[in-house]
Parts: sequence; C-alpha cells; structure tokens
Amino acid sequence: MKIYLSGPMTGLPDCNYPRFNEVAGILRNHGYDVYNPAEYPFDGDPKDFPIREAFAEYSKEICLNCDALLLLEGWESSKGANAELHLAKVCGLILDEWKDGMDIPPPPNRG
Repeated sequence: MKIYLSGPMTGLPDCNYPRFNEVAGILRNHGYDVYNPAEYPFDGDPKDFPIREAFAEYSKEICLNCDALLLLEGWESSKGANAELHLAKVCGLILDEWKDGMDIPPPPNRG
C-alpha cells in the first residue's frame, strides 16, 4: 500500500517539512511505501518553488500510484491539501487523518 502525505506547508516554519518527514519515517518503519511531497527535489529559495510542476507530479502520484491519502494536522486551512483531498476522493483513495499515537496496522499483504 502506498500512502500520500498531505498537509499544510505554505507559511509554516521550514514549510512544515520536519513534520512531513517525521510522519513519513514512522509509516516507513511500519512497512508502508510513502509519497512525501516534502521530498520533492528542490533546493532553491521557497519563493522560487516550481509549484505547477510539483503539483503536476503530486497529482500523478495520487491518481496513478497511491492507495491512500493521509492528512496531517492543519490540512483544513491548506489550499493544496484540500485540492489533493478532492482529487483523492475522485480517484477513490482511502482517506484518513494523522493523529499522534494512532494505531498503525501493518500494510495489507498484496500477494
């Protein structure tokens, strides 16, 4: 099972990457394949971030490669996370919200 992480980035310290990376690490340690948009390859100034190109890649992941979308805290006020949520709903992904300390079952066996 591949999980797409979604949540707020714009206007948060370090674009909220530390939180995305923390949750991605927890999920990977439990055996999940994770698409973490905080790992999008860009090292420049945040004001120069190629949002259109990045969002095209994010959308492709949601539509073609992911089985579930996991929303990080604060997603409700994020335009990007809301767009990802709507896309995930249209594509029929499993939807859930991250909660610290939540029980994380092992990924389903796809044998």
